[in-house]
Amino acid sequence: MSDPAPATPSTDADLMFLLSWSNHALASEMAANLADLGISPRAHCVLHEARHGELTQTQIATAIGLDKTTMVVLTDRLEKDGLAERTPSPSDRRVKILTLTDKGRRLLRRSQEVVDRTHRDVLESLPAELRAPFVEALTLLVGGRLSTFAPSEQPPRRRSARR
Repeated sequence: MSDPAPATPSTDADLMFLLSWSNHALASEMAANLADLGISPRAHCVLHEARHGELTQTQIATAIGLDKTTMVVLTDRLEKDGLAERTPSPSDRRVKILTLTDKGRRLLRRSQEVVDRTHRDVLESLPAELRAPFVEALTLLVGGRLSTFAPSEQPPRRRSARR
């Protein structure tokens, strides 16, 4: 007796490899492009999320997928560099809101220009008709099927460029 055909045919493309490689390549390019400003991609993400001055460190960490320890280290560095400060929440004095300083806002404007230029450069390497569908597909995956991390006894290590 032969094995039954799989319910879903296998894909020819290794999705894990493709997403991992493209993530690493983009992260490396972004780190290199932001280096002249003296900011890491993670620090840029924290400043970007904190720009309205309404979110706690925990809320920012959750929004950008950082663990608590990494967020504290990044926030300490942003404060030390005069880019952000922790202010008490008006609704709960035990909670700290991360707010940008004027220096932090100026750096965020400059770093956002670099991020936008890098994204544009990457997308322009695709045929024009594939750019919007590509971003839409990734957005749907990250907002849906790949929006949470599956529990695992040995979760994959998330790499980052060291500052």
